[in-house]
Amino acid sequence: MIRFCSLGSGSGGNALVVEIGSTRLLVDCGFSVQELERRLALQGLTASDLDGVFVTHEHGDHLGSAPALSRRYGLRVYASAGTRLAARDNGFAHFEEIQPDVTVEVDDARVTPYTVPHDAREPTQFVFSDGASRLVLMTDAGHITRHMIDIASGAQGLLLECNHCPELLAAGRYPPRLKRRIGDGYGHLPNHAATHLLQRADTSKLEHLIGMHLSNDNNRPELAAQALSDGVSTTRDDITIADQDSGFGWRCIQ
Repeated sequence: MIRFCSLGSGSGGNALVVEIGSTRLLVDCGFSVQELERRLALQGLTASDLDGVFVTHEHGDHLGSAPALSRRYGLRVYASAGTRLAARDNGFAHFEEIQPDVTVEVDDARVTPYTVPHDAREPTQFVFSDGASRLVLMTDAGHITRHMIDIASGAQGLLLECNHCPELLAAGRYPPRLKRRIGDGYGHLPNHAATHLLQRADTSKLEHLIGMHLSNDNNRPELAAQALSDGVSTTRDDITIADQDSGFGWRCIQ
């Protein structure tokens, strides 16, 4: 069984908890240690309950306080060599380098990193498995690749970025340089790209589809929900959208 919840998702900070058997993993730590502890408590957890931290890349809304959390609780941090170099912090209590498409076993959990196009040193996203079911985290990607479609296919759970609506981004308050960075193919996934991925992937086993990493300025939850529902031919009411303040509550894949 895979159980998972989000502690918050967006440019203000990201953190996900994945529980497989007796193993609890934190994915990204884009908040202060104190704020992370507060958010964990809302889900009935403490940082002492964690068995490791997986970091997707070095941007502050993902890496955040992972080094400090690692030192305070003696946690092992898993990330690519590029992420560690870009973080410029060797203060992890324990560090394990991960490689794309090479599965890491942490007690009951199997975690497989995979590459995505994003403007970071060596970014990865993750597939979590208990040996029978798969939960796929797929955010911080500027465009869809064939590999991403293959990764999403057959998953029971998919946490998929719907960062922005291109029209809202173009008309918004961001400076031109930031707009280009978000939308240039190595920034963040627009709503319509999420639709296209779902239309091309095998979603026949999908039980949980959740929109992630929405921009507060350049998207709307209803637009993201519509994009996801268009991709799987369901109604918007069947779609969950993670938010910045509270993420989403516990979900379960049997």
